[in-house]
Amino acid sequence: MTGPTQNLSRDINAPPEYPGKRIARPSLRSIIVLWIPAILAGGFVVLPLVYLFIRAGGSSTPMLELIASASTLTTVSATLWLAAAVTFCSILIALPIAWLTTRSDIPLRRLWSILTPLPLVIPSYVGAYLLVSTLGPRGTAQQWLEKAFGVTRLPEIYGFPGALYILTILSYPFILLSVRAALKKIDPSQEEASRSLGLNAWQTFWRVTFPQIRPAIAAGSLLVCLYVLRDFGAVSIMRYNTFTRVIYIQYRSTFDRAAAATFSLVLIGLTIAILWLEIRARGGARYHGGSAASSRPVTIIPLGKWRWPAFVFCAAVVGASLLMPAVNLVYWVLRGIQAGEQIGSIWEITKNSITASGLAAFGALLAALPVAVVNVRYPNKLSHLLERTTYLAFALPGIVIALALVFFGANYAAPLYQTLLLLVIAYIALFLPEAVGALRNALIQIHPSMEEAARSLGRNPYQVFRQVTLPLVRPGMVAGASLVFLTTMKELPATLILAPIGFQTLATRIWGAVSEAFFARAAVPALILILISSIPTALTILKDNK
Repeated sequence: MTGPTQNLSRDINAPPEYPGKRIARPSLRSIIVLWIPAILAGGFVVLPLVYLFIRAGGSSTPMLELIASASTLTTVSATLWLAAAVTFCSILIALPIAWLTTRSDIPLRRLWSILTPLPLVIPSYVGAYLLVSTLGPRGTAQQWLEKAFGVTRLPEIYGFPGALYILTILSYPFILLSVRAALKKIDPSQEEASRSLGLNAWQTFWRVTFPQIRPAIAAGSLLVCLYVLRDFGAVSIMRYNTFTRVIYIQYRSTFDRAAAATFSLVLIGLTIAILWLEIRARGGARYHGGSAASSRPVTIIPLGKWRWPAFVFCAAVVGASLLMPAVNLVYWVLRGIQAGEQIGSIWEITKNSITASGLAAFGALLAALPVAVVNVRYPNKLSHLLERTTYLAFALPGIVIALALVFFGANYAAPLYQTLLLLVIAYIALFLPEAVGALRNALIQIHPSMEEAARSLGRNPYQVFRQVTLPLVRPGMVAGASLVFLTTMKELPATLILAPIGFQTLATRIWGAVSEAFFARAAVPALILILISSIPTALTILKDNK
């Protein structure tokens, strides 16, 4: 979440030492064009919560009794335990890699900088499917070991161990990217001064560097924790009962919508509690980086005898998170082609995924634009509340949004039920914060005086937006649309529940094939999905490592 933007707009009567700072006063036109759409966008995100309370209140079992039941408490502990374990293990992996690739002379340092963040492009259900197809019962590893050594059974990977492993190797880049960015901003003179006072590299890290990157670790850890709470694919394939899997089972198997709604409320409560704890822990602390000196190249620390162990560590992480899944995926693609799997229908499914994701990206931009504009150009309590309300979507897993829209479509908008439009609406509700964040960051960098100068030259508000604001904010729009597009391509639970009959995407094709243990059939759509996701991600990583 982002803070107020008083630093970019201030009251017209501000003292002269703050030139150009003023708060635009809403006109009737801005109220109609900006404020009303922004309020509608914020209200749209809140609607699922209203549904959940209505649906949960209609249960034959009192809500509090269901929440306090032994099964619910077991699910709570299982969910929190997995989230905490994945976050802790991700820190153990990401923190040394971030330091090694920015501060040390590890061999192939640039290569590790590029490869280690790439697991982000692999959806959790794809990673879990590849793990099961390799190490699961009758998987490729077991078959090979049986032929070579007579091994007929491998250790069980289902449950907590499998979920912990796959979610850790796919989510540690959240922390890695955050910490790497923080390390690059630290003034190197501080670390140099520490070493000149006799502290070694290890002491310098804990006394000087670590306090400055702690907020980055916390921010990345929050993303990992939320990722685990929202995950559905990996925990379902690994048969580990977190709330997302329990909610889906309640919805699909028992048709107990009231119980599913109650569990959804508990999941939202857990997410909001974690967000609140993170905000409280962060408090009002400020961590200022260096000045212009921080742009100087950092001093590379020689690892000495630890150089090759560090190399092996990075290679092992890349092997587990990238190489093994890639090799296994190619194996299943080739095996599927040899077995005569039909590839032709994949292009129709790919077109469906691209169409739905493109519509979601466009719709999210339209919904996010008024929210971002009123937050930056008309900063007040209401505009800040609207922005923060859109971020509530981070606490709403896809399955929760889907259940709400099923209820809404079936009861109040029958023509929308089982249509592509309703699915796109779910995507917009889920990923609106990503578009708002990108647009807001772009608008913040445009000084209000540029728009005011255009107005003073006789341009109307529409012309100012089209000729001045839009060209300057276009990179933020592209970034926001790309982010929404990519995350929509990988969204699984909302698509499973809301997709029109006969409408398949890459995600649902993968899920259907894996559910029936047709691993070869799932390989080609999984490969296409990863390739589409990896292109912009790889370009971003390469740009960051120039």
